[in-house]
Amino acid sequence: MDADFVNLIPENLDSEHLCCIIRSRKPHPGVEAKRQWLSERLGEGHVFRKLNEKAVVFIEYAPLETAWVPITGDNYYYLYCLWASGSHKGKGYGKALMEYCLDDARKKGKSGVCMLGAKRQKAWLSDQSFAKKYGFEAVDSTDQGYELLALSFDGTVPEFTESAKKQVIENKELTIYYDMQCPFVYQTAKTVKQYCEANDVPVSFIQVDTLQKAKELPCVFNNWAVFYKGKFETVNLIDAGWLKRLLKK
Repeated sequence: MDADFVNLIPENLDSEHLCCIIRSRKPHPGVEAKRQWLSERLGEGHVFRKLNEKAVVFIEYAPLETAWVPITGDNYYYLYCLWASGSHKGKGYGKALMEYCLDDARKKGKSGVCMLGAKRQKAWLSDQSFAKKYGFEAVDSTDQGYELLALSFDGTVPEFTESAKKQVIENKELTIYYDMQCPFVYQTAKTVKQYCEANDVPVSFIQVDTLQKAKELPCVFNNWAVFYKGKFETVNLIDAGWLKRLLKK
């Protein structure tokens, strides 16, 4: 398709719109945190490709070896996000971005591309039914219904780490693991903190700020993970209503 896309590079990172949060004037703390996170990832082969306008149309992926997820595998790409939202849906942008990623993987001699999915689609995960049209299939899973989807070019497959399948921790209070890869994490964490302070709910926030911490996480992860009473609950970003329901368990 004849669309104008741009890849983020160190030279344009400070000036380009980052797609996820549409802001016209004031800097957004979540966007600026994401920009800083990206500045440290681009040299590792991390790719952020977007429609060249202010729109939520982009793909984000990285070599699995340097992707901040508890997944292991040789010579794969990990696809963090693929979105074409609002009035831009249904125009072929998602197709163009997915094909760019797959072509890039083949040109670089990758063994395949993988992504986080679930037996039932989760709100903050990319559309897995769309990915499956390209041949992605479940190659690993957890007891919570999360799946590792992969499109293999050579028959090899990645897998969740053993720690990711544990899905339990010793801490019984509300516990949230997060990194700054997603611009929405900043605001969601703020919402959770405010709710917990107002309702005297103990909460622990654990920032995943190194690759090693990400690879050793006790659950599946894309940029956010919630535990309660020692058990893993979700990778979805949550609001006060969801949190209230969780705390009634």
